[in-house]
Amino acid sequence: MNTLTVVATFEAKPGKEAELRAALTDLLAPTRQEAGCLNYDLHQATEHPAKFLFHENWTSKAHLDTHLQSAHVQAVLARLDELCVAPPEISLWERIG
Repeated sequence: MNTLTVVATFEAKPGKEAELRAALTDLLAPTRQEAGCLNYDLHQATEHPAKFLFHENWTSKAHLDTHLQSAHVQAVLARLDELCVAPPEISLWERIG
């Protein structure tokens, strides 16, 4: 099966680390219930606690697109200017081996 892997990184503004962590953590439960979600894992950098990373695997781009339009994701996206130093860096990967 060809899966689509997403790596998304976020960096909190100074003083907003806990708020960003909470907002991102709130995405875990609803996203893991979505069709096509194989895993949706949130990480925090050990050396830079303001940096967060999602590692996600989806069964298709269509499922990812549906996820990105979901109410819970849109609610967090609307807060990113307030919480993050820059827009998230998002890259898509296809497993080849």
